[in-house]
Formats: sequence, structure tokens, C-alpha cells
Amino acid sequence: MGETLTLTAEDGHKFAAYRAQPSGAPRGGLVVVQEIFGVNQHIRKVADGFAADGYVAIAPALFDRVERGYETGYAAQDIERGRATRGKLSTDQAMTDVKATVTELQKAGFKVGVVGYCFGGTIAWLAATRIDGVAAAVGYYGGGVADAVEEKPKAPVMLHFGETDASIPKEAYEKVMKAHPTVPAYVYPGAGHGFVCDERGSYQAEAAKLARERTIEFFRKHVG
Repeated sequence: MGETLTLTAEDGHKFAAYRAQPSGAPRGGLVVVQEIFGVNQHIRKVADGFAADGYVAIAPALFDRVERGYETGYAAQDIERGRATRGKLSTDQAMTDVKATVTELQKAGFKVGVVGYCFGGTIAWLAATRIDGVAAAVGYYGGGVADAVEEKPKAPVMLHFGETDASIPKEAYEKVMKAHPTVPAYVYPGAGHGFVCDERGSYQAEAAKLARERTIEFFRKHVG
């Protein structure tokens, strides 16, 4: 369903991006922000899913700044490698590439939302606080959101967390909810980190389905 584009950030960096196009007239645009595993099969499938819901979905390869074509699975060694690669990428660099992707979608006159998972969940939050013109953002289990809790979103945001996420303690998401009581934040009982990814052992189908329904409803309201 999708194709690979080359986009250019404002600092001149060129990076790959996976674009999925809906079959009919687009409702709007969505930037799909990767986990630490790159724009892999799962992220492409997520983008395809949003395209099926009517959105032009683009997943930028944020790790191209460190290693072009980065893509892994979910084994223990993949997690270690992903964390190490993430450590070589600055948040500002990631935001620059997300901004370029938002701009690419805006060229078509769309309202643009941002959705991200894990590492991308934090980036989605920061897109709402730092990038002008983002219509809405949804973050799934973004471990860094609590660290950026002082930042104020410029657009509507929705957050999803897993109750048993070993990477994000209860204190972290409660800190976010207390600081931003008007931001809808959902905690899924018994769900761990990565609970919407059907290629991980932590996948929880019921929670994933509910979170996705809430996400689509949110984007229908704010993006189109």
C-alpha cells in the first residue's frame, strides 16, 4: 500500500519516510512516529492502518541520522541496539525531522496530527508542545512525557499508558495527569509496554483495540 519518500529537513538532512495513501479522498494527514526499532514492518503496518481509515500517513525514519535503513524486530538484543541508537540521536534532531514531515503533509492542505509509540510517544507529546500547526497528537506509552511535563501543548493531546509497564512507573503517568488534568490520559489494566504491537509478547488485543478506537475518534474530531 505504501511507498518510500525522501524528505529534507530544514538543516539540509535528507531522510527516508514511509508514506501510506488512502484509497479515497484523504480526511487529513498523520505523522506516525516510530519506536526504537525503526520504521519496521510493524510501523509500516500501523501507517497502512491509518491510511485505511482515510489518512495520508507518513512514518519518518528518524534513525537515518544515526544509521540509514535502521530496522529491527523485538528480541532482547534488538532492544539493546535500539536504545543505543536512540542515545545517538538528539531530541532536537528528531523534532526537526518530524517538523519536516508535518510540513510535507501540510503542503497538500491537510490538517495534520501526530501519533507515536514508545520513543515516538514522547516525540508526539513534544510535537504538540513545540511544533506550530499540529492539529492534534496521540502518544502511546511515551516514557519521556513525564520529563517534559512542564511543556504546554499547543494542540489537543491524548495519551495511552499500560498499567503494568515496567518502563513507565505509575508515578510517572500520574505526574503527567496531575500536571495536565484536561489532557485525556488512559491507563489500561494489566497492559505492559508495547501493548498495541501484535509482534511483541506484551501485546494485549483488547487494550490495543480500545486504544485505537479512542485514537481514531480523537483524530476524527481534531484532524478530520
